[in-house]
Amino acid sequence: MIFEWYHWAILGVVLVVSELAIPTLVLVWFGLGALAVALLLAVAPNMPMIPQLLVWCAVSVALVALWFRVLKPYRTKTLSGRSSAGVVGEVGILVNDVDAFQKGKVRFQIPVVGSDVWDCIADQPIKAGSRVKVVSIEGTLVKIKSAEN
Repeated sequence: MIFEWYHWAILGVVLVVSELAIPTLVLVWFGLGALAVALLLAVAPNMPMIPQLLVWCAVSVALVALWFRVLKPYRTKTLSGRSSAGVVGEVGILVNDVDAFQKGKVRFQIPVVGSDVWDCIADQPIKAGSRVKVVSIEGTLVKIKSAEN
């Protein structure tokens, strides 16, 4: 069977739309890879099937790698709208020195609500490496106090 540009376009649209039903954020990249092959075939219509598949795989894998390595880490993690029951009372280690009412970072041994490092704020200065306990959630920050007291 010979794939034409519209076959790849249909496959691409089906994969992108199926992302709505299966929200894994992986199918969309394979759909965009298929759409890239459709564009390539619109320009060079006599391309054999093997190079088409290689281009599809290369573009899809590159987009997935770009997503997981470059774009996904910069998505904002928030605690807003989450239950604070599992967060308040957690103990972690302060990554950097925190002055009173200044932002810092706290690392938890086990990920809390999907991440092991969170931005934090404290009422009093705390040195890096100190054990701290989560007292409350304030927007996207966890409010901490020294756990060594």
